[in-house]
Amino acid sequence: MRHPTLLTACFAGVITLAGCGDKSGDNTVSRAFQDVNVVDESNLNDVMLTVGDPNEAVTYFTRTAKESPDRIDIQRGLAKSLIRAKRNKEGASAWAVVVNMEDATADDQVEYADALIRAGEWAEAEKTLDAVPPTHETYNRYRLEAIIADSKQEWAKADSFYETAIGLTTTPGSVLNNWGYSKLTRGDYSAAERLFGEAIQNDPSLFTAKNNLVLARGAQREYTLPPIEMDQTERAQLLHTLALSAIKKGDVETGKGLLQDAINTHPQHFEAAARSLRALENAG
Repeated sequence: MRHPTLLTACFAGVITLAGCGDKSGDNTVSRAFQDVNVVDESNLNDVMLTVGDPNEAVTYFTRTAKESPDRIDIQRGLAKSLIRAKRNKEGASAWAVVVNMEDATADDQVEYADALIRAGEWAEAEKTLDAVPPTHETYNRYRLEAIIADSKQEWAKADSFYETAIGLTTTPGSVLNNWGYSKLTRGDYSAAERLFGEAIQNDPSLFTAKNNLVLARGAQREYTLPPIEMDQTERAQLLHTLALSAIKKGDVETGKGLLQDAINTHPQHFEAAARSLRALENAG
């Protein structure tokens, strides 16, 4: 029964503070509300970067950046949202603004290099990474270094950078997949198969790695699916990939059988596999 008295005392304190003629009291209240607004805005910024339509985030950050052009966090948000929306050239331009601001960090430079690669500006991306201090050793930095080394067919450097990147993250699935694809393009199929398998172990939802694993096996004329986690639709799609690999190797009858397996496995009509099988039968 003492709660009403406590609430009354609290409200009385608020009224006293608000009614006080002391300017310091007014300033305290004003600062408190400013702090609340900053927290709310920060939360909104985070939400806009992680959920919803990326283009809505672009609209939000574009408007906010016009209102507060000197806010580096807002400029970062705009750059990130443009990349999420796959507007890569605009995103690279937005990151260029960020890295030229007073409070820009080495992480911002790495993000800029990432955006440049996405925009196809490989030479500028390499130049940007070269300008990052060597003491800045992060997963994202070495992941990009590996990708650039790959593009230049500097295989030893690429392998070293991939290995370093993997040691700097607890979720190496995607970079293991990238490294495996690098090995696949070099014709080192057994190494590629091993790396794709490790990628799937780290992230069983990574369908790209599963598809690449099947490609690596097909390149070695191993026409059976590996013992990995997959649903029925994925199984059908992987059988289709394996079939195309067999046909490319000249093992047409094996490919036909795999296409039929893919059609039978898919829970719905598998038009791509059916079309490929019809084309082979008509050609025969």
